[in-house]
Amino acid sequence: MRFFMATLMACSMSLAQASSTAASTDPKSPNTAYEPIRGQAGKDVIWIPTPEGLIDKMLTAAKVTEQDRLFDLGSGDGIIAITAARKFGAQSVGIEYNPDMAQFARRKVNEAGLNNKVRIITGDIFKEDFTSATVVTLYLMPHLNLQLRPTLLKMKPGTRVVSHAFTMGDWEPDETMQHEYSRAYYWMVPAQVAGDWVITGLEGGPVRLRMNQTFQHIGGTMTRGGVTQALMGARLQGEELKFRFSTPDQTVHTFTGKVEGKRMTGSVSSGFTNASIEGVRQ
Repeated sequence: MRFFMATLMACSMSLAQASSTAASTDPKSPNTAYEPIRGQAGKDVIWIPTPEGLIDKMLTAAKVTEQDRLFDLGSGDGIIAITAARKFGAQSVGIEYNPDMAQFARRKVNEAGLNNKVRIITGDIFKEDFTSATVVTLYLMPHLNLQLRPTLLKMKPGTRVVSHAFTMGDWEPDETMQHEYSRAYYWMVPAQVAGDWVITGLEGGPVRLRMNQTFQHIGGTMTRGGVTQALMGARLQGEELKFRFSTPDQTVHTFTGKVEGKRMTGSVSSGFTNASIEGVRQ
């Protein structure tokens, strides 16, 4: 009987030990910490981590500072959000669809001691609201970038967007950066300036501007005293607008200002003279 009991106990211990060993190696076991695998399939993309050297260049191109609120769309392991907080001081939010990956990223945030600066959301980038961002980073696919593009273009002018590997179709990047074999693209969301404007503050009465626009590329004409001329050197960077025009005496004047909705404010300078002007879109 003692032999039977001893044998039974030994078998039970062996089974328990085997069960414990299996639990420690089973990736679905609650005792196993989730680890992502390079190339694993996700909702719409596969997971390939962005190289740290490229992340630094992306965030540098976007001029990220402690004043920024960065959203990383499809944040994966959270490395971009973490780097933005740790190296650049930004408040960061990562949006990740895979709950296991999101939890893994939270673990990394905790290990970095950045719980007060980085938040990882388990969610869908097409449903979560990220429009409060001053900087948006992403590493998705071309068709997903194009689906997001209308939302990005409606964000506050001056918002910076950086995409690893993929462009935004015919929205040309303001800058391209390279790290080894990886590439990223940078844009600044432009203000909407297209249309007809009435400008006051210049001599000769109201002046009319007709602006055309393709993303950040702009042009147009000015009509003053019945004479129409093409704007020279028109540039748009976020909400900041600049162009040149000439008067009948061939003096070249430079307008520098900004656009907020249907209102344009700024100044016109020529030599030592300077005049404040305002414009309203019709």
